Parts: sequence; structure tokens; C-alpha cells
Amino acid sequence: MIIGIPKEIKEMEFRISATPNNVRDFVERGHKVFVQRTAGMGAGFPDEAYEEAGATLLETIEEVYERSEMILKVKEPLQAEYPLLREGLILFTYLHLAPNRELTDRLLESKVTGIAYETVERNGHLPLLIPMSEVAGRMSVQEGAKYLEREYGGRGVLLGGVPGVEPANVLVIGDGTVGTNAAKIACGMGAKVCVLGIDLDRLRYLSDVMPKNCVVCMSSPSNIRKYIQAADLVIGAVLVVGEKAPKLVTRDMLKTMKKGAVIVDVAIDQGGCFETSRPTTHSDPVFEVDGVIHYCVANMPGAVPRTSTIALTNATFPYALKIADMGWKNALASDEGFLKGLNVHEGKLTCLSVAKSQGRKSVNPKEIID
Repeated sequence: MIIGIPKEIKEMEFRISATPNNVRDFVERGHKVFVQRTAGMGAGFPDEAYEEAGATLLETIEEVYERSEMILKVKEPLQAEYPLLREGLILFTYLHLAPNRELTDRLLESKVTGIAYETVERNGHLPLLIPMSEVAGRMSVQEGAKYLEREYGGRGVLLGGVPGVEPANVLVIGDGTVGTNAAKIACGMGAKVCVLGIDLDRLRYLSDVMPKNCVVCMSSPSNIRKYIQAADLVIGAVLVVGEKAPKLVTRDMLKTMKKGAVIVDVAIDQGGCFETSRPTTHSDPVFEVDGVIHYCVANMPGAVPRTSTIALTNATFPYALKIADMGWKNALASDEGFLKGLNVHEGKLTCLSVAKSQGRKSVNPKEIID
């Protein structure tokens, strides 16, 4: 198979979808790999490393798309890439279609085969989403602590406090991968942490393994309203697989928060779980509503591209190699969890959760591969 690895064009996105070692493995299996020149530089992988691994370097993103059978990416295609999409092209990347009707329309119109990292499942988990959720969860506290500083409009509170001064209160809404990693870092920094979740078994587990400065509670509108009033930092860590994130924090709740408090909406790539959230970028990461600082960067892991690229490709490469070796139909047919990654094919929407979020009809992906 001919595999194309373009340079990501999302603002301040420095990750790349394959390392030189991944390229070498592709080439050794008989596949051809095109890499856009300088695509890996931001993550610390120079062009020479890709050439040594057997890749052919191309100058433009147009060449990479035109000459490839499968495009391997990190982030969803942006408008500038829409004209490059075509029937028969395999697109394997994060898509996050639920809140993005425009992209969904374009993928359907172009008749590409779009396989989304974030909806691939294995044993009830999301193996291709977990690595970036781990990074984003840990980063959320790091970024939140920074924007609590007075210089950025925050309350001027040190997350861990000092002897004689109480630490900050951190509220984590969500008990999954993002929430757990956020809570770990916040606890490690000495904050008083509360995690809200809806899975009692998960809450029992967290209650057992988290340190004493972390409490876990059942999530409900009344509990969110209660704990948000005391919070200095709120982490939105909610995920409904493939669907838009529910708006769990309303504008009315926001008005009860302390002035200069910070919220970090990690769910923003699925539409956000705060009513007042809107996507921001690394170059302009925050805005203020009712005196509360909002950090809503949709590609948080892009700020640490070396770590993120290696973590991501550790998970995605075996699946990409399977597509290359077997063809996408056979690869998906061989793995029911992988099949759930198929979101669009030849003008048909094949992901039920995306269809539900957008009020569309979908077809069962099994009909596509039969």
C-alpha cells in the first residue's frame, strides 16, 4: 500500500502520525511511504531520519494526498484539505465528527473511507484515544495551575498552597482516563481534589487508589452546582463515545464560581461540557466569561509533540499496519472493535453515535464490509 504522512496544518500542531521507526516497519513489509518535508520537525524527527527509514520526501501536502492510497494523520482535515479528499482514499486519523457537521458533510461528499481513532474499541476501551487522554488529563492541571496565576487573570492561588495557607480546590468532572490523570497530577501537586463520576464501580476503585487529598462523589447537577462554588480549578473530563459532550456546567452555575477561577474543558474537541466553552488555540488559549478564565484548546497534546507523537503511534501504528497489510475491508472485518472506527464510506455515515448527535441516518458498518 502507498501511505501518505502529511504535515499537520492545524495551528500550533506539531505532532506527526508516524515516527521514523514506524516508517521503517512499513517499508520492510513492502509498503511505500510518502512523508511531507519537515512534517516531523516539530516533534524532533528530522527529514533525514525519515529518508534513512526508507520514506520518500515530498514538498507539498497536495502531492502527499494525490499520490497516496491511505492518509495517516493526527488531527481531522481542515478546510484547506477538503479539496484534497477524494473517492477511494483511506483516511485514518482523529475525526471527532459529532460536533462538526461541516466536516461530516465534506467527508460524505468526497466519498472517502474515514476511520476514526477515537471510536475504535478493544475490550470496552478506546485504545487509540487513551494515550492522548492521558496526556491531556495531565496537561489540564499543569495549564490550569498556570492560569490561576494573577498575571493571567487568575485568582493568584498556588495549587498546592504552603504551610499555613490552604491549597487550592480542584474539581474534576469525569472519572475516566482524562479525569483520573488530572486527579493524579492535582493530588501530586498538593491540591484538595474532588472527582465526580457516574460509575459507582469506578468511583469505588478511585476511592481505594487515590491519595487522601482526593474525594470521589456521584455526579449530578446538584453536586456539580455544590462543588463548583468552592473550586479554584475545574477540569471538564467528560466523554460519551462518538457523541457531543453533554453540557454539564450551565451559565447559571458558572456565575456562582469564584472570580478568577479557571476551567479547563478537555472535552472541547467533542463540543465541550461547559455551556460557555468555545474552541481556542495554543496561541490564544483563554478567554473570560463572568470573571472565570476558560482554557479550551482543542489539541492540548500538540503542545508536547515529542511525548504525544510517541504515545500516539505506540497505539495507532499496529492498526495502520493492519490496514496496509490486509486492506481496510479485511482489517476491519477481522476485528469487531476496529470496525467501530469506520465513520464514513462512499457517502454513507457508518457511526451511529455521530448520526445521533447530528440527527442523521446511518448504516451499519457490517453492511459495508459484507
